[in-house]
Amino acid sequence: MAKNKKPQTNTGNKARTKYEIKMEERKKQEEKDKRDAKMLRIGSIAICAVIIAAIVISIAASIMNKKATTKDAYVTIGNHSVTKLEYDYYYSLLKSNYMTNYASILSYMGVDASQDLDNQQYTEEMTYKDYFDQLTVDQLKQTKALADDAKANQFSYDDAEDYANILSGIESGAKAAGVSESNYYTSMYGKYATKKNIEPFIREGLLAEEYYNYLIEQNTPGEQEIKDYYAENVQNFDRVDYHSFSFPANAGADASEEDLNKAMADAKNKADAMMKARKEGTGFKELCHENASEENKAVYENEETNPSLREGAYYSSTPQSISGWLYEDGRKEGDIAVLEDADNNQYYVVEFVKRYYDEADDENISNMISSEKVSEYIQGKMENYTVTDLKGELKYLTLEDAAAQE
Repeated sequence: MAKNKKPQTNTGNKARTKYEIKMEERKKQEEKDKRDAKMLRIGSIAICAVIIAAIVISIAASIMNKKATTKDAYVTIGNHSVTKLEYDYYYSLLKSNYMTNYASILSYMGVDASQDLDNQQYTEEMTYKDYFDQLTVDQLKQTKALADDAKANQFSYDDAEDYANILSGIESGAKAAGVSESNYYTSMYGKYATKKNIEPFIREGLLAEEYYNYLIEQNTPGEQEIKDYYAENVQNFDRVDYHSFSFPANAGADASEEDLNKAMADAKNKADAMMKARKEGTGFKELCHENASEENKAVYENEETNPSLREGAYYSSTPQSISGWLYEDGRKEGDIAVLEDADNNQYYVVEFVKRYYDEADDENISNMISSEKVSEYIQGKMENYTVTDLKGELKYLTLEDAAAQE
C-alpha cells in the first residue's frame, strides 16, 4: 500500500515578498551612500591638508625670504655685515640716480632701463648689472669707511633736520606717484623696504656725507697753495675769448675720397678768402653773415648778439682742432688763422681776442685741492674694507680676480 507523502518545506529558500526585496535594496544603498560619504570626507580632508600644507610652505618661504633679505648677511664690507636689504637700498639709489641724471647718455649707449640689466652688456665681459653692482659696493665701502672714521674721531652731527627732509621727499614722491608710502618704499628701495628698516641706512649715509663735507673744510688750502696749484696747471684754468666760423666740406656721406678732397680744398679756399677779407678790415661778424648758408644768415643779423664770439672758454671746452693754436705761448690779440678739422671734414677761421685767468676760479682750484686730498685720504681708508661675496651674486668680483691673476 502506498505511503502518504507530506509536502516538503524549503526553509533556506523562502520566497521573499516585493516589499522585503525593496527594503533590502534600500538598506544596501544606504550602506553604499555611507561608504561614499565617508570616502568623500576622507578625500576632502586630504585635499584640505595639501592646500594647508602649500599655504604653510608658501608662508614659511616668504618668512624665510624676508629673514634672508632683512637679517642675513649678503656681503661683508670690512668688519660690516651687509644684508640684502641694505645692499638693495644702495643699488636702487645708484641705479635711479644714473637713470635720472644720465638717461640720454645711457639711452644713446643702448641701455633700456625697463629691461633686465643682466642681459645688457656694459663691456664685453660685464653687463650693466655687473657695473651697477661694482658702483654699489664702492659706495658701500666709502660710506662705511667715512662713518667709521667719523665715529673714531668723535665727529658729532645732528641729522634730525636732514632726515626729516628726506622723509618729506619720500612722502612727496609717493603722492606724486599716486601710491601709498609703503608701496613707494618697496618700489624705490627693495621688496622688503620700510620706513623703519631703512632708517639706519639713511642716517649712516647722512653721517658719511656730513663728515665728508667736514673733511673738505678741514683741507681747504691757503692762498699760496692755490697760486702754486694754478702755476702747475695754467692751461687748465686760463680762459680765452675768440671768434670762429666753420666751412664744412660739401660732400655726401657716400662721397669718394677724391670728391671729399675736392670738397675740403673748396672749403679751405673759402676760409682763406674770409681770413684775407678780415685782415683787410671787414668785421668778423659781417664776414660770417656773408658766408653763412641762407637758413643761418638770420643768426648774424641781431645787432645785440655775436654768435661768432666765444668768451671765457677753457682749454678743455674748445674744439681740439683749434685749442692748441689758441693756447700757444705768445698768442696776441688779432692773430687769425685757418685751421683744419680733419675729423669733421671742415676748416675753421679763428681769431684770437685774449687769454686770461679769472680769479673767480680760485674757489674752483680750492675745491679741487681739498677734494683731491680728501679722496686720497678716503681711498687709503677703503683699502682696509675688503669685500666678501657671501652669496656668490657679485660676478664682477670674479672678473676682477681673474684680471688680477693675469
